[in-house]
Amino acid sequence: MTASRHDLVDAFDRLLEPGRFKDYGPNGLQVEGRAGIGRIVSGVTASLALIDAAIEAGADAIFVHHGLFWRGQDGRVTGWMKRRLQRLLAHDVNLIAYHLPLDAHPELGNNAQLGRRLGLVADRQFGEQSLGFVGQRQDGGVFEGAAQLAAHVGTVLGRQPVWVEGEAGPLHRIAWCTGGAQGYFEAAIAAGAQAFITGEISEPQAHYARECGVAFIAAGHHATERYGAPAVAAHVAGRLGLEHVFIDIDNPA
Repeated sequence: MTASRHDLVDAFDRLLEPGRFKDYGPNGLQVEGRAGIGRIVSGVTASLALIDAAIEAGADAIFVHHGLFWRGQDGRVTGWMKRRLQRLLAHDVNLIAYHLPLDAHPELGNNAQLGRRLGLVADRQFGEQSLGFVGQRQDGGVFEGAAQLAAHVGTVLGRQPVWVEGEAGPLHRIAWCTGGAQGYFEAAIAAGAQAFITGEISEPQAHYARECGVAFIAAGHHATERYGAPAVAAHVAGRLGLEHVFIDIDNPA
């Protein structure tokens, strides 16, 4: 089966509601390709490696979390930008990207999907635009401390996290926000979290963790954001009767 480009983007818009968010770049169709869509390839970032792999896989559209265009970016089409656009346009492939809306979707988004894999269930959201999630273990248990939680995160994501221990003792309340959300740490502390999981750590967060007694776990930007794009793309592809393939391009960040 095939669907029109318009119907595909409309389905993503209805699901993710980008109009609710103040974002860092355009959500939705970023590069226009062919009008008819039969196969979607999803990935995390619209890198040249993903674009080439998607073309090899026969994609009519690529669906990503990190698109090509960001606020404050140099608008010249040179270097890496030229190479990425050149491939997309030469092969008439659509590029569709959703940033914060993909993080925030309560069932299929990056935060929801990360929580599901870690065995966490959220009971509230926090922070700017309510992007952060906070809750507890789905099985009703607790983590005995930051070391046990960090080991669990590393096992699930296949990557050893960087972590800073807070106060000793069991962790009942866990907050998380995928990607580069280290700036949400103070909001997580205010929301009552005993530990915070995100993708990256900056210099101040180590001090906040020690001084506030709240553990901080940086599990990798890419590693924490591998799950929303394929979940959303698979959902929409299923509704429209399209093929979907997820391609994970390894990234150590």
